Amino acid sequence: MSAPLPAERPLAGPPPAQPPAVLAEVVRSGFVEGVHHGSLVVLAADGSVQRALGDVVSPVFPRSSNKPVQAAAVLHAGLDLAGERLALAAASHSGEPFHLELVEKMLAEHGLSESDLRCPPDLPLDRTAAEARLAAGHGRTRTAMNCSGKHTAMLAACRANGWPPDTYLSPEHPLQQLVARTLGTLSGEPVAHTGTDGCGAPVMAVSLTALARTFRHFALAAADSPEGRVAAAMRAHPEYVAGTDRHDTWLMSGVPGALAKIGAEAVQAVALPDGRALAFKVADGGARALPPVLAHALTGMGVSGPVVDRLYAASPVLGGGERVGEVRPAF
Repeated sequence: MSAPLPAERPLAGPPPAQPPAVLAEVVRSGFVEGVHHGSLVVLAADGSVQRALGDVVSPVFPRSSNKPVQAAAVLHAGLDLAGERLALAAASHSGEPFHLELVEKMLAEHGLSESDLRCPPDLPLDRTAAEARLAAGHGRTRTAMNCSGKHTAMLAACRANGWPPDTYLSPEHPLQQLVARTLGTLSGEPVAHTGTDGCGAPVMAVSLTALARTFRHFALAAADSPEGRVAAAMRAHPEYVAGTDRHDTWLMSGVPGALAKIGAEAVQAVALPDGRALAFKVADGGARALPPVLAHALTGMGVSGPVVDRLYAASPVLGGGERVGEVRPAF
């Protein structure tokens, strides 16, 4: 295993907890018919809290926004991954053919098979890919589940260390204990609670401020460190982290040096190469609010261009199959 992670004290404490704020409005035919509440934090380049809306100090489950941490942990465990394979280890992939081909290749490279995976069988996240698989007579598989790259990397790390593979999803397993230590060090907070994620892996709660701080660490990490290697793989291969038509891919492709990772229940974390970072959660889990909230937060950080315009327009409100409104930021 690699040397222990260095400890770092937070550069600035977060503000007191506040109730969730209105982050987005749902506008239909010029009429506001609903709102999405949530919480958002922006860190300045020096790590201090630049902006906070809602409760950014209480623990939340980052869900798949924790995947870069899990990918870094398998590197700390001594697993040798790079390029597309490391990006896929940090992925919530869309299940497109190139994703599934690489998952199957990685399994074979480490002497594993689909039956070793403990993530549940699923269809691809990408609707076109899912329909194509169904039309071809294929059902749900573990490799098509969006977390299969992460699970493959975890099993490979177990094999490399002689750890038991059958219990790799237990919070007490050596690998999951390493994930918890890695998250605690990078976030500057102890893990507040451990639950079970949708894929069966442990999900570990920290505050939104801690999540933003974690992504800041990845953005500024030394190139040869596990965190720097994960960041480089995500930046170089964003289509493996998400998919060809996903907003994490748009952002990492369109904003040089950006890191982005969505999580279920409407969580988003982003870091820019100068160390600025943001994290937010839509309280009701409404994923339709993510793109416009992200676009507006990035605009406030001075980021502009086609990718931000695309995010603003990504959540139309339809009537009769035509666009009659939008989900728009409200902060």
